Amino acid sequence: MSPSKGARAAGAVVALAAAVSMSACGSTGTGSGSPGDARSQGASTSGQADRSATSPTTSPSPTRSYPLSTAPRGIPSVRKHEAARGPGWKPAPSSGVVIAKGSEALADEGKLIAKELKIGYRGAVAPKPGDVELALKSGSGSAESYTLTTSDGRVRITGPGEAGVFYGTRTLKQSIRADGVMPEGVVQDSPDRPQRGLNLDIARKYYSPGWIEARMREMADLKLNMLGLHFSDDQGFRIESTTHPEIVSAQHLSKADVKKILELGDQLHITVVPEIDSPGHLGAVLRAHPSLQLRNVNGVATKGAIDISQPAAAKLVDELDREFAQLFHGPYWNLGADEYQALVVPNPEASYPKLAKLAVQKYGPNATLQDLTTAWTNDRAAALAPYKKKFKVWNDGLFRGGVVKADPDLEVQYWTGREIGARPPVEYLNEGRKVVNFNDEFLYYVLGQPNNFIYPTGKRIYEQWTPLVLRGTTPVPDRFSKQIQGGLFAVWGDFPNAQTQDQVANGIRLPLAATSQKVWNPAKPTLSWSEFQSLAAKVTSAG
Repeated sequence: MSPSKGARAAGAVVALAAAVSMSACGSTGTGSGSPGDARSQGASTSGQADRSATSPTTSPSPTRSYPLSTAPRGIPSVRKHEAARGPGWKPAPSSGVVIAKGSEALADEGKLIAKELKIGYRGAVAPKPGDVELALKSGSGSAESYTLTTSDGRVRITGPGEAGVFYGTRTLKQSIRADGVMPEGVVQDSPDRPQRGLNLDIARKYYSPGWIEARMREMADLKLNMLGLHFSDDQGFRIESTTHPEIVSAQHLSKADVKKILELGDQLHITVVPEIDSPGHLGAVLRAHPSLQLRNVNGVATKGAIDISQPAAAKLVDELDREFAQLFHGPYWNLGADEYQALVVPNPEASYPKLAKLAVQKYGPNATLQDLTTAWTNDRAAALAPYKKKFKVWNDGLFRGGVVKADPDLEVQYWTGREIGARPPVEYLNEGRKVVNFNDEFLYYVLGQPNNFIYPTGKRIYEQWTPLVLRGTTPVPDRFSKQIQGGLFAVWGDFPNAQTQDQVANGIRLPLAATSQKVWNPAKPTLSWSEFQSLAAKVTSAG
């Protein structure tokens, strides 16, 4: 049965007072009739009383009974719904959105859902029949939790934080889009994982501000809360820089563009996480600073790698980091740290003797180039300490052993087991680190499909992946679950012209929806993949 069928059928059954004592449409939790239901028995008693008091020639007044409601349909699915009997709620010409007294901070959320439902917004006034009321309400839940109550022809959405109330409005919007009604009852909902989102490589492929904003609106409807922007790489540097304008690519986002994206993120409760990857992936920066290019013992340039033995290298990267730390006001910063090409040769110390010598000078006779690289990452984090950021790095930027230890607070974005020296996820978890799932087996959409990458499908994510599946297809033990912060679906532009912007948007729509489902609701999905696809066509932005 369609999950909303019970709600759509509300009001379809009318019990006459002269009917037999069994309720005409009493319902169990499955929607089937139940003469033993207490409310049905009450209706029966009332019917008998009416019959004895009414002459046979008088038509009795009809009474209406409803089957128990079913959970509202949306992506991700809600985690708990208390069924109730009633017609549910539909937007009507007289409906409006109001804000509870003391909850005026929810004005943006209220105006948005009013616009989406095509009803009025009346602000901080008392609710009337047919209204949607938003309210901040202190409680024990997280800031992203909410309660949505539908009864007496009204909807009330409450939560301890603005984000939670916003997600309640997403549930309301999706239910109306899916079935035209918000079912009677109470939804209590919250995310399973705190980090849920999309990581976008805008360095290798330029995406317009409008395209990025459209993806953010799509993310918000899916209750995704994090957008990673990888804007510096070998192929391009895609955001305007005032400290080093010489490095900026012809196609780029202005700082005004970025501020609009960040403002939209604030409205949609999406944190934007910037990434200037170093000491590798700096080709665009190095084209304007060739003297800082790393070269091997034979004088051959190493792709994308900056010479970390030069003080000027650290100065340049720190200047860029500090400039953009002032632009991006969110709590997170991605230091990158992955794929430093000096470390992927058979004998790094022989190939880069200058780096090897400096490592020994600074960190002792047992130090290697690996230690110098780890120290570089620690130092970049230290340079940004005044900005109070929480730092992320890719898993292959943290190494096993060594003299210099990586900052213990660095959060690991685990993406691969393919790289030379790659460590299994359990090693990072045993160190007590927080880990975010970027599993390239499921969550990597690499344009042009190089290196045996295949465009991921929503079906495979939906049916096989969970946040615990960090590498390959095998989950890590459940005891590590609390350390796994969530998961992000990542788009990489290795061959930027392999797809247009529109093709990328269409290609990631279902995978992003499936990712949303799996990071919000830990229960096994109840819908089949074909049913999920059909629902996505109704409730996502492309629907």
